[in-house]
Amino acid sequence: MSDSGRILSLMTFTQERSLIEIGEPLSATTFVVFDLETTGTSPHECGITEIGAVKVRGGEVLGEFQTLVNPGSAISPIVVRLTGITDAMVVNAPSIGEVLPSFLEFLGDSVLVAHNARFDVSFLRAACSKHGYAAPHNEVVDTLLLAQRTVTKEEAPNRKLSTLARIFGTTVTPDHRALSDARATSEIMFRMLERLAAFGVTHREDLASLKSTVPARIRSKARIADTVPTQPGVYIFRGPQGDPLYVGTSRDLRSRVKQYFTRAETRTRVKAMVELATTVDTIVCESALEAAVHEVRLIHQWQPQFNVRSKHRERTPWIRLSDEPHPRLVVNYGTTRRQGSLGPFRSTAEARIAIEALHEALGTRTCTTRLPLTPSPQARACVLKDMGACSAPCVAGNETGYDSAVSLTRAALDQNIARVVAPIASTVARYSQAEDYERAIESRDKLSIVVDAAHRADRLLSLQSCSIIAVRPDEDGWELASVAHGRLTGAARVKTGVWAAADALREARDEAVHTDPEDADAALIEEQEIVLSWLEKPGTRLLYVDGTWSSPATGAGQHLAWVEARRQDRTHRMLWNNE
Repeated sequence: MSDSGRILSLMTFTQERSLIEIGEPLSATTFVVFDLETTGTSPHECGITEIGAVKVRGGEVLGEFQTLVNPGSAISPIVVRLTGITDAMVVNAPSIGEVLPSFLEFLGDSVLVAHNARFDVSFLRAACSKHGYAAPHNEVVDTLLLAQRTVTKEEAPNRKLSTLARIFGTTVTPDHRALSDARATSEIMFRMLERLAAFGVTHREDLASLKSTVPARIRSKARIADTVPTQPGVYIFRGPQGDPLYVGTSRDLRSRVKQYFTRAETRTRVKAMVELATTVDTIVCESALEAAVHEVRLIHQWQPQFNVRSKHRERTPWIRLSDEPHPRLVVNYGTTRRQGSLGPFRSTAEARIAIEALHEALGTRTCTTRLPLTPSPQARACVLKDMGACSAPCVAGNETGYDSAVSLTRAALDQNIARVVAPIASTVARYSQAEDYERAIESRDKLSIVVDAAHRADRLLSLQSCSIIAVRPDEDGWELASVAHGRLTGAARVKTGVWAAADALREARDEAVHTDPEDADAALIEEQEIVLSWLEKPGTRLLYVDGTWSSPATGAGQHLAWVEARRQDRTHRMLWNNE
């Protein structure tokens, strides 16, 4: 039976439906199966050496197209060995600019087919762009994708064209020449379409479903995005009861929302969310910074069940002293800063390592027992007392010594870590001199974690201590942000009029923001990190800086020194003198 006969026999079950209802049968669809030979893999740096194409419909060959092409550059020996095409063979061949008009006419409005179509189509489009022709917008079918859908791993170790030709027993053997490969690809395509017919892929309109595994019931929900704007901002998927399911951000809200319903989703949580979603709300924002901050605040406020962050809410680790007569260091969690805490740390494991470092340097107790205010006369100290690692407040008469250790620890938690650095650095040096490098590295890493946490706290305190109006260039003008006590209070994007926009943001901030110092402690850590990352990007300039500066004695002056240096840099004003 011919290829045409096989396909037609597999499609007979659709005959009761009218052609208007079912669309164009694959037996009536015109395909152009093509292949290109090239001098390399880059469509913008390499040239085409040969084009081969076969036009088929219903298994019948309607025409063929083949020509060598002069690529305008030498063909490397590796390519010659692979394809057999030499410089001598193409020296008198037409250029791609001369070939394109006739090849594009041959394509017409047919469905284009190629094996690893992205490669061939990219070269075709690059050539059209270079020579001033409109790139074809034909529907494209990739036989590599068809093979992934129809050929099992047991049948074939890979999806190479030569492997597929062997499996399907094609009459033409692919040999890295364009027309031969196109003929073989045509045969392989029809064999795979026969298999796909059993799964309902029988019409031209069904081909699109091969590119995505999104179920039809999910694709139909894409209408939700019809009224979504194409601007940057925040999107909120809601369930049947209007409850927020998921919060996200995008520079193009409509495009991003549509992707949830038109692209295959591999994340289990997001797939479950898309199944439940019935509507989507959006908040248009002036900039990506404002959108990111809104996203963090909404997730913190609503705790949507499908946001990963919601699973770990309030899990930012800090270390602090416990609330008891003889306090000990403990890990504390929260999304905002708590007075008398060191951090935030990147993980609980790092926080526990920092506690070990402070124990070693300052002598706070490691036992987890809650001790009485007045020790029992019968109490006895553990071995740590004999090792000098603890002043043993559990034993009568040692309370004063432990109070001194607690005072030093409180100072360290307020970022004065000099008393921690010196003894640990001494320990590192001692182990190094003794060539006990493993312990030296362990102590060094402990110190690094403490210093890094102090540095992170330093940056946050610096941001919390002042109010800032900053500007940075974007692709279409200038992006401005107003920050007070670690919180974003306003944003704007302008093409001109930077100083006027900054003054407007400053006035709005002064009216809306409370200047109570406790506001700084209420700022979400994640929001502050986002703002700091934006401020530290190259090209950012500070227009206004107000507030109380942290004392350099606390170790918090380094980041503010950066702020002050930028504040004093008035040369950037020249950029906007012509407004």
